[in-house]
Amino acid sequence: MKVDGTPYRTIWLSPDGTTVQAIDQTLLPHRFVVRDLRTMEDAEAAIRTMIVRGAPLIGAAAAYGMALAMASDPSDAMLARAYKVLMESRPTAVNLRWALDDQRALLVPLPPAKRREAAYRRAAEICDEDAEISRRIGENGLGLIRKLKPRDKSGRINALTHCNAGWLATVDWGTAMAPIYQAHNAGIPIHVWVDETRPRNQGASLTAWELGKHGVPHTVIADNAGGHLMQHGEVDFVITGTDRTTRGGDVCNKIGTYLKALAAHDNGIPFYVGLPHTTIDWTLLDGVRNIPIEERSARELSHITGRLVKDGTETGELATVQILPEGSSAANPAFDVTPARLVTALITERGVCDASEAGLLSLYPEQQNRAA
Repeated sequence: MKVDGTPYRTIWLSPDGTTVQAIDQTLLPHRFVVRDLRTMEDAEAAIRTMIVRGAPLIGAAAAYGMALAMASDPSDAMLARAYKVLMESRPTAVNLRWALDDQRALLVPLPPAKRREAAYRRAAEICDEDAEISRRIGENGLGLIRKLKPRDKSGRINALTHCNAGWLATVDWGTAMAPIYQAHNAGIPIHVWVDETRPRNQGASLTAWELGKHGVPHTVIADNAGGHLMQHGEVDFVITGTDRTTRGGDVCNKIGTYLKALAAHDNGIPFYVGLPHTTIDWTLLDGVRNIPIEERSARELSHITGRLVKDGTETGELATVQILPEGSSAANPAFDVTPARLVTALITERGVCDASEAGLLSLYPEQQNRAA
């Protein structure tokens, strides 16, 4: 995707062949900064602090984290340490485990002298594969959008999304946003209601930013406005991404997704989820019971960062302010689980299916033994 006319991915290898570079998403939308990741610890910190975020991008960053580890020390001890440290950086997104398992399986049999080159090569392949997977998700989702008819008199298709599942959450294109980008590129009049997505505001700061850069009409709304818009016929479909999907079709995504699914179900509005195969956890059936939910710092809820305004004029300076009363405690669960019964369809790189074990196996029959 493009930023001010220049094509970017979210993560890439520097020309020096060792340093990994990534867009710092904690500074968007006010500053566009590229960070250098020079060590495995840099990669771990980038994942943990959400410089990079989004399940597919977390996996890609972890793969490059393993490569950075092998660049500094290709020993068995470092391989084991890097796997452990990176695995613990974020607990919910299954892509993290998938990428680390993939790299470890490749590297363990190799002599240390060959591990560096192999790790960087595989990390680059994972990034290329992710971009292609997202493009295919977009194509398959576009087919669903073409079948929709506007509910209001504007003649446009209105989507509602929660959190950020655009190209910033992947290597390129995105998951939930990929169909929207392809619809826009195809000339379909499409407009996106963008949930702000408290407490980190990934919708207001990231989804709105990238949609604007690509020229897609959009409007930011408060998280609690979605149900009202659905009741009044101003939403034609809801689409989100997912950080982990069980083999039964339960979907774990940013906190608040479950509420959007309930509102969509109550109003007869399709609720779609875009996901790559790397986000499917074939070891789990019941998402509510078994998916670990990350509890993040209460500071994300109690403080907010934005651009300073003095005398009605933006200064360009960023400032963080406290918005909760002193002494008030805060809880910050980062994800919730939407049961499969509320999901109209899953959109994958292989096609569209029901949110069920049978539906997923129809697209991924090779997983039959794991799902049994």
